[in-house]
Amino acid sequence: MSSEAEGRFHIVDVSSISPYAPGGVEGPPPGPQRATLLTDDGVRIDAVYESCTRSVPGTAAPAVVLAHGFTGSADRPAVRRAARVLAEHAAVVTFSFRGHGRSGGRSTVGDREVLDLAAAVRWARQLGHARVATVGFSMGGSVVLRHAALERESGGHTDAVAAVSAPARWYYRGTPAMRRVHWVITRPTGRLVGRYGLRTRIHNRDWDPVPLSPVEAVPLIAPTPLLIVHGDRDPYFPLDHPRMLAEAGASELWLERGMGHAENAADEELLARLGDWLTRT
Repeated sequence: MSSEAEGRFHIVDVSSISPYAPGGVEGPPPGPQRATLLTDDGVRIDAVYESCTRSVPGTAAPAVVLAHGFTGSADRPAVRRAARVLAEHAAVVTFSFRGHGRSGGRSTVGDREVLDLAAAVRWARQLGHARVATVGFSMGGSVVLRHAALERESGGHTDAVAAVSAPARWYYRGTPAMRRVHWVITRPTGRLVGRYGLRTRIHNRDWDPVPLSPVEAVPLIAPTPLLIVHGDRDPYFPLDHPRMLAEAGASELWLERGMGHAENAADEELLARLGDWLTRT
């Protein structure tokens, strides 16, 4: 991010504060704030908080935590655009998954990223937001599904969940785009391309154990409202993926005509509808 853009944020290092400990930050800040969160496994996560632009003084606005797709980050233009639109409905927390952007660690491509999202959700609650919803795109979509399922099993909760362009199952290689993604993830040369070409640092070990798949997570989320959103021109995951997720127990399914993949393809009209659904459901 440029120094001019950095000037928009109040920089706060909360890395010494466990995001799981209540009361780390007192009350929602009045303006944009950048912070370093510490996950349960010790990874530093870069996060940005922006207050709701239409909140009424004296009322508690809900918060939306946005989880980007693989090779994205909190500073990418598509993520910042999504945050701007969602901020018309709620306070917004964006963050960079491990191995992405300014965050530490290496990407596990959807496995331990659940801890990154958990840190961001807990931070939103520390800031005074009683209602917190999550929305994830692509890899982030799989993470919000698993996070909601695991939170429910552990006695926690998320108030609403939306997964956009998410896979239903792991190891899918049925499209050229996903075969390229697997090459980047699994091959040493691909990981070099990921690091220097895509600015994403990828772990070199396979999953062990294989995490709960998105479609297996969905039945565990109820009664939390769950929205599945997918474009009919998605080059990564065809329509059998959102249909599998919806049939597993989603509250709603939106199939978007003409839409491609993830945050880059989500226009402002769709983002506004998402913001409305996440805050009123």
